[in-house]
Amino acid sequence: MISIEHLHKSFGEKTVLSDLNLKINDGEVLGLVGINGAGKSTLLRTLCGIYKADAGSIIVDGEESYENINVKKEFFFLPDEPFYDQHSTPITIFNLFNTQYNVDEDKYYNYLNYFKIDKKGKLNKFSKGMKRQTFISLALAIHPKYLVLDEAFDGLDPLARLMFKKEIVDLISDYNATVIISSHSLRELEDICDSFAILDKNNIVSSGNLTDKLSELHKYQIGFKEKIDKETFPKIYKSYSESGRVIKIVSSSTLDELEKALVQLNPLFIDELPIDFEEMFEAVVEEGGYLK
Repeated sequence: MISIEHLHKSFGEKTVLSDLNLKINDGEVLGLVGINGAGKSTLLRTLCGIYKADAGSIIVDGEESYENINVKKEFFFLPDEPFYDQHSTPITIFNLFNTQYNVDEDKYYNYLNYFKIDKKGKLNKFSKGMKRQTFISLALAIHPKYLVLDEAFDGLDPLARLMFKKEIVDLISDYNATVIISSHSLRELEDICDSFAILDKNNIVSSGNLTDKLSELHKYQIGFKEKIDKETFPKIYKSYSESGRVIKIVSSSTLDELEKALVQLNPLFIDELPIDFEEMFEAVVEEGGYLK
């Protein structure tokens, strides 16, 4: 289990994380989301002990993470752009990481074969997707207790994404791994994540079980005879958009509560629609004014 308490991290005068608190349970997939510059990569690097926190604590299985070899060897961090030199090949990458981890060699090369990656090819000649597939093969072959992925699906084609998701599920099932994923693609996260954390303005603004959170919210499409002024619409929404005489909202109100609140506006129809993770994210940041 990972417990982050009152975490602060700055670079010079720029505060990136401030009094941040988050708990990550064993054997779950947590999706970390936020707009560009929110601090996702900084949080992941601090979590893995790459950066030193200015204040607060990160406790992993009862131990502090920073400069703790016993903790660090349980993590594998795959950044958005992994480091390699101009002579690196998938073979040399394996040899390097095998000195730090007990890499499953057969599994690694089986993954490379699946992705049709030349194990003797130069990484600096690979496409972004091929580089990503090489390091994904490495991450899965290490089967760490904590797998931390920054922009996990970037550069992967649809087939590779499906395969990667399946292998993540198997990693958790076989090794009780915990996976932390940041991604701009919330729809990619929705079908694999157990929990979520939304990072904005230096802090976690919402977190919890993804299914439970989605069940608390409702999306409605409401039609009116005439265009409605937003100022006259009851403040029962978390997000609000309009297209002509049709308004879409995300709200915690039930259908009965919504109908009662709108009775004076005499809507032509109210349809409840399925809500997804991306719409939930938009509702959270709009309600909190985090994009302003």
